[in-house]
This record gives sequence, structure tokens and C-alpha cells, in this order.
Amino acid sequence: MNAAPPMRLDIILEALEDASELSGLQKAIEDLRDHFKVDHMVYHWVSGAGDQYGCGTYSQEWVQRYLEKEYVRIDPVIQGCYQRFHPVDWKRLDWSSKAARAFQQEAVDYGVGNQGYSVPVRGPNGQFALFTVSHSCDDDTWTEFTEEHRRDLILIAHYFNQKALDFEPDRKPEPAQPLSPREIDAITLLAMGYSRAQVAETLTISEHTLRVYIESARFKLGALNTVHAVARALTRGLIVI
Repeated sequence: MNAAPPMRLDIILEALEDASELSGLQKAIEDLRDHFKVDHMVYHWVSGAGDQYGCGTYSQEWVQRYLEKEYVRIDPVIQGCYQRFHPVDWKRLDWSSKAARAFQQEAVDYGVGNQGYSVPVRGPNGQFALFTVSHSCDDDTWTEFTEEHRRDLILIAHYFNQKALDFEPDRKPEPAQPLSPREIDAITLLAMGYSRAQVAETLTISEHTLRVYIESARFKLGALNTVHAVARALTRGLIVI
């Protein structure tokens, strides 16, 4: 008997939006793993108050091992992504220490996979989250996968984050000033990795004018710098890349 085909992405995301309990997030992440045909997907978030939540497809044995050994202290994925605002391939992280290499080998032994791609997400009031996809394959296959699905994975990370915020008790919505169309264009291109010069050229404006748009957007978003502004615009759904 043939297995049922993976569910369509839009159907999975619609179910995720409608989820009213954590079990709905778990079901969605299992369906997404099957849709993308990867070994694992995990979403883990820490609220501003320090409460931790999560859903994912790692084995219970690996989760227990990770917690017992307090691997969060040496995990290059956690350490590296906490300092970043953009998605990162695990190969770009620092695995040079003996502890990191031993941790990596143990993760592979527990079935996590030798390849990974993580999307850091920041929300209001100190919330931090990480959406991760991992798999066992060669470098070329993984590069092809991440290039093909990068935008979908970023979108999914923010879907999960929005739902996670819905589950936080006593969360007050942040007042937000709308960004202008030009501010959205500028922040979107920066989020896609364009340099300021490339953004100015694409929008056919001077770099001085671009700086005005960026500073205006940064002020409206209450961001500390440009990278922070990009992260906040993504988290609030003001831009999609």
C-alpha cells in the first residue's frame, strides 16, 4: 500500500494559524517535516520572562541527553544564532573547539543529521526563538535544498513565532507605526542581503535618501540599529523575504 502524499504547504500553515494548543504546533511541525522530506524540524522559543517552549521531531532520547548534559552551553547553533539576525547554514558556524566537535558527532549518532539550517527570530520584550531544519546528506544536496526552500523556511519560522507569541500569557500588543512603501522596500532589500549601495541603485535613489528612509523605519520600529530594524520588521510581518 502506497503512503499518502505529503500535505500541501498552504494547508499545513492554515492549520498552524488555527492551532489553539501546543499540540497543534507539534502536528504542524511533523507535517512540515514530511512535506519537505527532511529528517527533522524543530521550533524552540524563550519568552521574555524566560519560559521555554518547543516542538519538534528529534528523538526523545536526544532531547533528554541534550538537557542532561546542558549542551545549550556549548551548542554552536544556539551560540551562533543568538548573535545573528539572518538564517545560517550550520557549516558557517564555529565547530572548531573539541567540545563542539564531540557534540556534533554525538548529535549525528542520535540521528539529528550532519546538515542543518537555522532561522533566528526575535519578538517583543526579549523573546528569542530558533526554527531549525536538519538532514543527513552531502553538501551539494543540502545547498540545493536550502537555496530552493530558503524563503519558505523563513516564512514558516515567522508563522511559528507569531503563534508562539499568541500562547504567551498576558502579552500586550506593541503599538506600531506603519512603515511607508519606500521604507518597506528599503528594509526588505536589506533583509535579502543587499548592500546599501545596491539598495540605493535598485530603488534609484541616493544613498543619503536611503539613509533617511532607514533611519525613519528604525525609529518607527524602536530598533537599536539597522540589523535590529530588519529583525523587528520580519517578526512583525511588515516585510516578507
